[in-house]
Amino acid sequence: MSTKSQLTQQLGVVAGFDDPRVDLEQYRTPPDLAAHLVHRADLEGDIEGKTVVDLGCGTGMLALAATLRGPRQVVGVDIDRDPLETARANARRVGSTSGVSWVHADATRVPLCPDRLTTVVMNPPFGAQDANRHADRGFLATAADVADVSYSVHNADSADFVKAFAADNGGEVTHAFAAEFELPRTFDFHEDDRRELDVEVFRVAWAGSGAEDGGEDSPTGDHSGRSR
Repeated sequence: MSTKSQLTQQLGVVAGFDDPRVDLEQYRTPPDLAAHLVHRADLEGDIEGKTVVDLGCGTGMLALAATLRGPRQVVGVDIDRDPLETARANARRVGSTSGVSWVHADATRVPLCPDRLTTVVMNPPFGAQDANRHADRGFLATAADVADVSYSVHNADSADFVKAFAADNGGEVTHAFAAEFELPRTFDFHEDDRRELDVEVFRVAWAGSGAEDGGEDSPTGDHSGRSR
């Protein structure tokens, strides 16, 4: 297994959005955040040999990170067709030996019914745009439907919401860890060339996963970034 630093380096070749859409809050997921999330998931036994589904995969950063850790199969789902073309090119750049399927579909109405142990990884919209308020709710609902375990990136003040949603849908937050999301200037309304956002990643064990009791990890000094 490659180290987290090696995984970050491998993901450095993954290209972002050619023409990002503000309504979908499209940002390239920083390689260090993707590597941090997938490395932690792999240490928990949630990647190797599992089906991994990246909801709202964009140009494929999280999905491709997963392909580098020995999954059974990986599926990336996105509502925007153009980034999926970039994702296919990114897969060739990364050179993973594990295959990945790219599905053009709404991640909140995903046409999947996995029959194997499934891990969802996702970085849903934060709801910064009015049209996207509570967008992460739909992503979590899909995870509850298709996953045994999910890892998702949210604003740092989302813990109460994620825990309550999980509890209402047969799940439990077993781990949470802090990270930093480096947001580059992408749209005209951005005032700063670069901004760092505090975020949190949650591991949720959904009904039927047989997950053991967990607990929140203390925020580590091993921070990552934020993006889609």
